[in-house]
Amino acid sequence: MKKVKFPRILRILGPGLITGAADDDPSGIATYAQTGAQFGYGQLWTALFMLPLQTAVQEACARIGAVTGKGIAAVTKEYYSKKIVYAVVLLVLLANTINIGADIGAMAAAAQLIFPINFVILTLIFTSFILILEIFTSYKIYAKILKWLAFALIAYPITVFMVHQPWMTLLKATFIPHFEFSFAFLFIITGVLGTTISPYMFFWQTSEEVEEEKELGIKKGNAKPNLPKSFIRNLRIDTIIGMIASEAATWSIIVVAATVLNSHGITDIKTSADAARALEPLVATFPNAGFLAKLIFSTGIIGLGLLAVPVLSGSASYALSEALSWKEGLNLKLKQAHGFYGIITIATFIGLLINFIGINPVKALVFTAVFNGVAAVPLVFLIAKIAANEKIMGKYKSGILSKTVVAITFIGMAAAAIAMFVTIFKGN
Repeated sequence: MKKVKFPRILRILGPGLITGAADDDPSGIATYAQTGAQFGYGQLWTALFMLPLQTAVQEACARIGAVTGKGIAAVTKEYYSKKIVYAVVLLVLLANTINIGADIGAMAAAAQLIFPINFVILTLIFTSFILILEIFTSYKIYAKILKWLAFALIAYPITVFMVHQPWMTLLKATFIPHFEFSFAFLFIITGVLGTTISPYMFFWQTSEEVEEEKELGIKKGNAKPNLPKSFIRNLRIDTIIGMIASEAATWSIIVVAATVLNSHGITDIKTSADAARALEPLVATFPNAGFLAKLIFSTGIIGLGLLAVPVLSGSASYALSEALSWKEGLNLKLKQAHGFYGIITIATFIGLLINFIGINPVKALVFTAVFNGVAAVPLVFLIAKIAANEKIMGKYKSGILSKTVVAITFIGMAAAAIAMFVTIFKGN
C-alpha cells in the first residue's frame, strides 16, 4: 500500500478540516461545557456516536458540491420546488444569524476576561475585523488563515491529560449510552446534536468544495466540474480528518467540564468566567493559574469565533445568493458580487445587534445550538434526497452505507427534537 506523506495530507486538508473546526465554535464549546457541568459524563457517549453520523452528512454535502459544482440551495432550486428552496434558505438565515450574534457576544465576553474594555466596543472591533478579513482577502489567503485558526481547538485535549481522570468510568461513559427522559436532558442533547450537525456546516462545506474546484481550475464557468479520480478520495480524507478532530475536541470539552466543574458542584455555566475555570488545571503549576486559564480560554473562544462567524455568514450568503441567482463566491472580489458580500455584511450586523437586547451570551450560545438541532432535521432529509439522486449525482450517488447512516442521523435528530417538545407539553 502506498504511504501518504504528512505534507501531502496537509495539502489535502481544506473545507473538511475548516468545517470540523468551525463546528466547535463558541456555541459548541458552551454547549459541550454545559453538558459536562450539568450531567457529568452522562452524555459523553454522544461524541463517539455522533462521529459516523456527522461524517456521513458532511461527506454527502461535500460530494454534492464537488459533483454538481453548485451549493445546496442552487441544486435544490434546479431539481426541486422553489417553495422548498425558500424554506431551506429561511431556516439557514435564521439559524446562522442567531448563531453569529451569540458567537460575537461570546468572543467579546471572553476578551473581557483579559482586557478591561467595554463590551460594545469589543463587539464592534470583532465584527469589523471579521468583515474586513472575509470581504477584502483572496480565497487562497483566507482559506489558509481559517486552516491555522483551527488549531485553537487544542486547549481542551491537552487539559484532559493534565487532570487526574477516572479512565474506566470515561471508557464506560464513552461506549455505553446513558439516557434520561427529562426536559433538561433532552434540551441539552438536542443542543449537542444541533451544534455538532449544524445547518451552516452543510451549506459551507458544499460551497467550499466548489471554491476549491475553481481555485484548482477543475470548474470553469457554469459547466459541471471535470473531476479527477483523486478529488472525491481527497475530499473524503479531508472530511474524515476534520470530523475526527471535531469530535475529539467535543469529547475533551465534556470530559474536562465534567471532571473539573461537575465533580466540584458547579452544574450551571452562567458566564465565560465559569467556563474558563474548567481550564485551570492546565496551568495549575503556575502562580497565577486563574489568569492563565482565562487567557487560554479566551484565546480558544476568540480564535474559533474568528473562524466560525465568517463560516456562518458565508454559508447564509451562499444559500440566499444561490436562491436568487446572484453571483456568489469568496473567489470573487467585492465589485463582482455586491449581493453576496452584502448578505454577509447584513447577516453579521444583525447578529451584532442581537447582543444589545439583554441576553446572556453563554445562555444564548446553548439556545442557539438547540435551535440548530431542530432546524437541521428537514435539511438532513433534503441532503439525503439530493445525494442519493442518480439524475443529480450520476455515478457518485450515495451508496447503501451513506444512505443508511444519513437516514439514522435524520431519525435520531428528529426523535431528540420531538422528545424534547413532548416533555415541554407534558410539563416535565
